[in-house]
Amino acid sequence: MRAIWKGAVSFGLVNVPVRLYSATGEHDIRFHQVHRSDGGRIRMKRTCTVCGEEISYDQIAKGYESPDGKLVVLTDEDLDGLPVASGHEIDVLQFVPADQVDPVMLAKPYYLEPESRAAKPYALLREALLETERVAVVKVALRQRESLAVLRVRDKAIVLQTMLWPDEIRAADFGVLDDDVELRPQELQMAASLVESLAADFAPEQFDDEYAVAVRDLVEARLADADAAPAEATEDVAAGGGGGGEVLDLLTALQRSVDRARGTASSSTAAANTPTEGPADDGSGEGTDDEGSASAARTAKKTAARKSTAAPRKTAAKKTTAKKATGTTAAKKTAGGATKSGTKAAGDTEEKGTRSTTRRAAKKSA
Repeated sequence: MRAIWKGAVSFGLVNVPVRLYSATGEHDIRFHQVHRSDGGRIRMKRTCTVCGEEISYDQIAKGYESPDGKLVVLTDEDLDGLPVASGHEIDVLQFVPADQVDPVMLAKPYYLEPESRAAKPYALLREALLETERVAVVKVALRQRESLAVLRVRDKAIVLQTMLWPDEIRAADFGVLDDDVELRPQELQMAASLVESLAADFAPEQFDDEYAVAVRDLVEARLADADAAPAEATEDVAAGGGGGGEVLDLLTALQRSVDRARGTASSSTAAANTPTEGPADDGSGEGTDDEGSASAARTAKKTAARKSTAAPRKTAAKKTTAKKATGTTAAKKTAGGATKSGTKAAGDTEEKGTRSTTRRAAKKSA
């Protein structure tokens, strides 16, 4: 923790140098106002309602408007002339019973840490408050404004808790509270029984701010979302224009690339183990160079196998055709030869017959 004030507690002739620390801290998540469509921060401008111009801080003064509409402007010079509480002393005014301090008057608490040389008087004041069951009513000047406060003990530390001034406490002015309400003894007894059934020692650590936890979980879940854009990059994304596609950060793009590569490798392995022709279809309608190369290689191997199988078949067919052609040619030659022999024999027989007839005719004539 960082000390926000240094001073001393003074009671009687005892002076205890101390440092002041804030004893509480809000755990709420602070949200910025942003443009819903692109996430740009919304900046509040200080504009004048009369001239409409944007006003810088050095031109701003404090003004007070009275109920009847009159405006009084106070300058820094006017405020500098006022008595300002700027001392660094916590002056103890009274020691009062702790139960006489109305809790509604208590405001922000601060821890008091003693200087090393003031450990003994600090412990003396702490033990005196515990023994007498009282708190010390003090005045202290914080941020140039005097405040009423009390000193009380929490564990081993002395706590300074600022208080509201009496005129800052509003009265509960409700007419219905003045009406007479009749309460029956049975109702009072039942209410007392209910109180006793819920009676317990107060342990604040067992209670949680469920709404704050839910908001924190929601914010963390959105931060873990892959589509959450970096806060500083929202303006660059908006100015980038073009494309109109989904905007991703680098880590998301790399992760999706790895997932796609793993999916492609799995598809290629499955296609290699499947006895089908052509590239495997992964359902996306798109192939990869590796898939095309593998498919082309498989197709080439199958074509070569078909050619090697078809070659012997063609050779055998050619041989069979050649044999058939040879047999046909031989048959033709044989038939031709037989035809020629038959014709020659017929011719010789006819010639011999003619010669015999001629010879017989010659003999008769003779």
